[in-house]
Amino acid sequence: MIEHAADMIVHGEAWTIKELFVLPNEYIYWSIQIVMYPFMTGLVAGAFVLSSLYHVFHVEKLKEIAKFSLVFSFALLPVAMMPLLLHLQQPFRGINVMMTPHFTSAIAAFGIVFTTYACIVATELWFVYRVYFVRQVEKIRSQELKSVFDIGRLALFTALTLGAMDTSKEAQVKDHKACSTMAAIGIPVACFLHGYAGFIFGSVKANALWMTPLMPVIFICSAVVSGIALCILCYVITQEIRKFMAKRKMARWADDPGAPTVEQLEGAKQEEVSMVSNYLLYFMIAAVTLEILDMIFRGYTQVKSWDILREVLLDRDFTKIFILQYGLGNVVPFLMMILPGRNVRRTTIACALVLFGVFMMRWNVVIGGQAFSLSFAGFMHYHLPIIPHDAETFKEGFFGALTVMVTPFVLFYFINKIMPAFHKDEDVVH
Repeated sequence: MIEHAADMIVHGEAWTIKELFVLPNEYIYWSIQIVMYPFMTGLVAGAFVLSSLYHVFHVEKLKEIAKFSLVFSFALLPVAMMPLLLHLQQPFRGINVMMTPHFTSAIAAFGIVFTTYACIVATELWFVYRVYFVRQVEKIRSQELKSVFDIGRLALFTALTLGAMDTSKEAQVKDHKACSTMAAIGIPVACFLHGYAGFIFGSVKANALWMTPLMPVIFICSAVVSGIALCILCYVITQEIRKFMAKRKMARWADDPGAPTVEQLEGAKQEEVSMVSNYLLYFMIAAVTLEILDMIFRGYTQVKSWDILREVLLDRDFTKIFILQYGLGNVVPFLMMILPGRNVRRTTIACALVLFGVFMMRWNVVIGGQAFSLSFAGFMHYHLPIIPHDAETFKEGFFGALTVMVTPFVLFYFINKIMPAFHKDEDVVH
């Protein structure tokens, strides 16, 4: 028994490198999956806020990308809890948060917030696509010969209509009003969904880098930035794929005379990307201003932990914070979008850099916040496991993070089969 206990590795020991005077029981416990957790929840909230710009504020030019971002937000939703489940030593206990939600703990409140937000997004999607579901049911029923696949689709779409088969103009107007109402309710819930992730860090009194009331607000602003940037990036890539299919007359374009032309796809993409990128700039300014304000406040107040924080921020993590996060992830894309001659390609590259900057912000908060010992006389460095040699280093390593990143795109592919993000139908309320 003693030999077996000696062979056990403490959680965090496999990827923690200690330097100077570090307490014996200190390790980098919150690793890459805890970096991915606020990053993915931020994408969920940001994508929903983008979709609400049309549904709540009625910005007509954002109609197409708003519906795309709503469907994409729904695909991102299940992945929000995935990093936590991978990080848990007993992942089956994660369901306890959903089954027994309460507000006595920030983590336990996740059950209430996540469930509420999921219901709001699902309800809004149903109002957007209800008429489409009815049309699909009518179309399949009108077919004389039905395959097993058609029978399965008929059962699926019939269930999705929930018995509401009215497609009159009055019914569609009610759908549109209900959709706007749900989107308006969903905006503060989406912000709270990610704001409480910042609250988790900001309320840790034992950590000098995290303890700040601005942390939830910073997380919310950067969440909107990352969500909008990801939607622009994915929207442009998807439109490029559709344009390629239109050129080659592939798939449904071959037999569909009403399918959009290459010129129509290109024009819609340029117009919407240009407008959405303006909103991205506004939120970028807010997010960076709050982050810099927080850093200046820490330096001005000169709390007793400032000496160790200054060494972490201005010396050891200088490259990660000021070169990668602020320089490459904020200043460069900001200049790319404000300089004259902005086009779709340049905006797309800028959005990729913005996503990198937000990820580095999460990295610097989570990993950088654990970089110094509670003794204030030692440091710890996180060594990301690349090649896994067991389940633990897979989950907490590069391939674990890659799994989290890829999952929403796989989900979006299948969800798009049921609720097509680019479906053109005059009867569908967008």
